[in-house]
Amino acid sequence: MLGRFLEVSVHAPDALESLEFYQKLGFSPAEVGETWSHPYGVVTDGRLFIGLHQYEFPSPSLTFVKPDLYRHLEPLEALGVEFAFRKLGDNVFNEAGFRDPSGVMVTLLEARTFSPPARDPAEVSVCGYFSEFGVPTTDPQACKEFWEKLGFVAVEEFEDPFRRIALTSDFLDLGFYETRELRRPVLTFVDADMPARIAKIMRLGLEPSPRLPPSFDAQTSALFVAPEGTPLLLLTGDA
Repeated sequence: MLGRFLEVSVHAPDALESLEFYQKLGFSPAEVGETWSHPYGVVTDGRLFIGLHQYEFPSPSLTFVKPDLYRHLEPLEALGVEFAFRKLGDNVFNEAGFRDPSGVMVTLLEARTFSPPARDPAEVSVCGYFSEFGVPTTDPQACKEFWEKLGFVAVEEFEDPFRRIALTSDFLDLGFYETRELRRPVLTFVDADMPARIAKIMRLGLEPSPRLPPSFDAQTSALFVAPEGTPLLLLTGDA
């Protein structure tokens, strides 16, 4: 229903500073086009793509590509989607957006805005394996039902360290976390030996945030925050 996942779009007040941060963590830059007039960069670990926009908008946004976009808005509305904005016309780059029950913005574009670099998806960054886009919410069940209508498939439900519902698709996995310990969506990474990865990141000169939720063990987990404010949650676990 949504098309192909493109990127996690984030507002980066200093796109160059954010780009350098992710490259230090082992992400690769992608070649961007001239779609946007504002400074724009994209980094990837082979599985996750992060769009760094030096432009203010509801951030983060899950961005998908849907060719012939204008033809697909009505079927989405029939599923209960209420669009927050539409920019459609012959002389504009077509895009539209809506929010899910948790408040996360979902943006649909008519075409790609960058070319992926030649990188093996198995070549993970220093952070480990990107497991999911994690969203704190008071109603994970409502989020689950909403995203299932859009083609995502619920795969697991957990209760520890808090209730979590995981959904999957061809290009993006989502996790809805019923907790007040996280204030915004996180990029979640896992690795069987995450303490070693955390130590390596610290040797790169990056310090973990003291705001790691108390539900997580500080000996095996860490929270790093990118310059634009994106939280990276690193957990010990299997990919």
